[in-house]
Formats: sequence, structure tokens, C-alpha cells
Amino acid sequence: MNDLHDLTLILKSRFPIVTIETHEEPRVQALLERIANLEQWPLWTWSVTQGLKRFLVSENAVYETRELAAALRNIESSPSLGLYVLMDPDPFLQDAVNLRLIKEIALGYHRIAKTLVLVGHRIELPPDLKRMSASFTLSMPDAGQVRKILAEEVQLWQQGGSKLKGDPQTANTLVQHLVGMSLDDARRLIRQAIRDDGLLSHADIARVLKLKHEALGSSGLLELELDTGSFADVGGQKNLKRWLALRRSAFAGAQAGQGLDAPKGILLLGVQGAGKSLAAKSIAGSWGLPLLRLDFATLYNKYHGETERNLRESLKQAEAMAPCVLWIDEIEKGLAPDDGGSDGGVSRRVLGTLLTWMTERKARIFLAATANDISRLPPELLRKGRFDEIFFVDLPDGETRQEIFRIHFRRRQLDPAAFDLAQLAQAAEGFSGAEIEQAIVAALYEAQGAGQPLAASHVLGEVRRTRPLSVVMAEKVAELRAWAASRTVPAN
Repeated sequence: MNDLHDLTLILKSRFPIVTIETHEEPRVQALLERIANLEQWPLWTWSVTQGLKRFLVSENAVYETRELAAALRNIESSPSLGLYVLMDPDPFLQDAVNLRLIKEIALGYHRIAKTLVLVGHRIELPPDLKRMSASFTLSMPDAGQVRKILAEEVQLWQQGGSKLKGDPQTANTLVQHLVGMSLDDARRLIRQAIRDDGLLSHADIARVLKLKHEALGSSGLLELELDTGSFADVGGQKNLKRWLALRRSAFAGAQAGQGLDAPKGILLLGVQGAGKSLAAKSIAGSWGLPLLRLDFATLYNKYHGETERNLRESLKQAEAMAPCVLWIDEIEKGLAPDDGGSDGGVSRRVLGTLLTWMTERKARIFLAATANDISRLPPELLRKGRFDEIFFVDLPDGETRQEIFRIHFRRRQLDPAAFDLAQLAQAAEGFSGAEIEQAIVAALYEAQGAGQPLAASHVLGEVRRTRPLSVVMAEKVAELRAWAASRTVPAN
């Protein structure tokens, strides 16, 4: 994207008002100065502290123009065409006098071409002014520009006699995650990562992701999950792991963007507690990508249109964090068909917004959605092309149950060899991974209460006392497994 060309084109298209929402004020000023010099346009700036004055001219500001209304009256009466840049005008755009003066200047553009350029982190215009305006957005640095900044900061660090430590893969990952941030923010975060301890590490990447997420201002609608785990923590699911391993390089590796279509995402359907959420989180961990969690419960708002707006804002934030994994847990709770219209059609509008984004998105965002009840999902979401594949995460078989016991024993610094895993796995037939974990947790309490080290007998006792979901909700589990048998790909 060529900012100079694009902004010049907008200014030459005879829009009397141009809005630029940005935090990079110096960059905008430098760009406007360059355009004004090339086109030989007078350039004026206004701020509430300086008043109205010629840009980069040493003479004082126009007398008594710190009030926006006074500055606008001066601009309106001036016989000079040119660019008039108003810095942070938004707090004053609620005033009817200021709005009317802006409108009169805009309506007089055909007589004298005076362009008002409104610059600030947020610019809200009323509809009658918006129709006479154009908006411009500064381009974000690409990977090449971020690498250039990194090289400059490394050189500055090494001029002091210190040598930067770290491997090239960590540096590449850092660059990848800084794409989409402003040049100034990218430089600050790179400098912080280098000067913290002279080492580029995964801790720096985690900090960058956290600060980037906070800087984007997601208002709590989109959560950044730093504890992503890995597939070493997931028992079984061999088909899913193989499917993801084959696509990793096309999405997050060296082959990304080199001929292969980037994978779009997967839907994980299955029995509650079988490991769907853990698998979704592990995708981000194994691919080395940030994990963003979208909770539909936080999106819903009682005011008309606000829920859809919240979803659009969340998806926009996800695009700014790309490449990333977007995890939507229990997606059916937010997209259940609203046949009765009890929610005023909000669910249908949310579905439409999501489907449009899934079809049109260009950013590298891998969508990992989980669902417990397939019957509540709209058919539009399940057709081929929305997701690359629908995997069914079933209750673990005997071999997988042994693996799950082994994982949870090791997580608690217990030696799996001290337990008869085959006997435990057989006793836990019909248990989900979450139920196996809870049996171990409960057995630890029993052992502690008896003043004994944990033994297989404690775990067996808890397993035999537990009624798993496959027993309590046997009919529903059987129905779900029967539906998935010929319609989905088994994860294991």
C-alpha cells in the first residue's frame, strides 16, 4: 500500500472533508507536508494548544484561534485554498456551531478548494457531514519493514559492545507477530525485547502479544490465551494431530502464501469433557501462534445492532492479531437458530455477520470452533467451505485412556510406572478425559486424608464411585455418536 499515492488521490478527488483515525500523528503530519510540497498547496494546522498556524512556519499562530469555532471562522473567511489540518477535533464536534461552520466550509469548496483534514484517534461525524467526507487509514508495516526496524535496533544494541542472543526462529516469530502494528509501536516493542536482557526469547514473544492485544483495545470482547499448551498434553486424537501437522507449514511455516491455500479452520464436535477445548488450544501452542478466545456471551447487548457491532469489532481485532488461531468455544450457544424470534432476530444477524466474514476474510486466521450439540447449529455453518473439516472427538478408547492417565500422573509429578495403567483404563471405560482427571484429583484428596501416598487403589475407588456422563446421559451420548458416525471424521 502506497500511503502517499492513496492520500494524494483522495485529496485530489475534491472531498471537502477527509478524516484520518490514527495514533501516529507525526507520521500523518510528515505525509501531509510531503503532499503539500509536491502539489504546492498551503498547509495549515490547528490544535487547541497552538491555534491556527502555517505548518512549520516560525511565525505565531493566528490571533485568538485556539477555540475551534474561531479557527473555523478564520478558515471560512480566508481567500486562500489549501489543506487545513485539525488535530484532535472530536471533543468539539458535539457543538452545533462548530458542525455548522464545518458544513459551510465544505459547501463552499466549489468556490475555493479548502480541504479540512480531521486527524485523531477517533473521529465521529454526523450523517450530513459524513456524506461529504472521505476516510483514510495509514498502512501498517509489512514483514519486510518490521525486519528492517529489528535490524536497526540490533545494530544500535551491538554498537554498545553487547551481542544479541537468541535464535533466528524466535526473531522470525517476533517479526510475524509485530506485523499489523504501527511503526512506532513495533519499534518500541522490539527495543523493549532487546534491551530487557539482550536475549530474544519466547518470553519476549508472549509479552509482545499481550501488549499488542492491549494496544488494539479489544474492550474485553476478545481474550488472549497465553496458556496454550501442546499436543503432548492431549491423549489420542491421532487423525486430528496428523491433519494439523500436514497443514502447519502452509499456515504458519515457510510455505505460507507459496501456492498452497491456507487452511481456514475446523469444527470439533464431541462428547463433553472429551478434550475438544484442549485440542483447540493446543493448535495455537503447536503452531507457535497467539490464541484468541471469542465468547459469544460477552457479545450480546440489549440495544439494537450492538451485538453485531461487537462481533464485527472482535473479528477486526482478530485480523489485526493475524496470524493467529481464533477459538470459539461452544459455538452453538451463540448461533442457535431463532425460529421463534424471541431474541428479535439477533442470532440470525450474528450468524450472517460471521458467515460473511468466514467467506471473505483475507487475514491468516485459523478458526477452531467447538460444539457439544450439533442439532442446534444452523446448516449454513456446516456446509463445505465454511470449515475445512468437521472432526468428532469421541470418548477415549482403552489405549487412549492409558495415555490420559499417564499424562495426568506426570503433570502431578507422579511416576506412571507405579500404577497399573491397563487396569485403570479398563475400570474407566466410558470415561471422558476430564472425568479421568477428576478421578485422579479426588483420589489425591483421599490419599492425603488417609496420610498415604497415592496408590492405584485410591484411583480405582474413585473411578468405581463415579457415574460418567456416558451413563448419566447415555441416550444423548449414543444419539450424538450415531449422528457423527457417517457425517464427520473421527479425531482418533
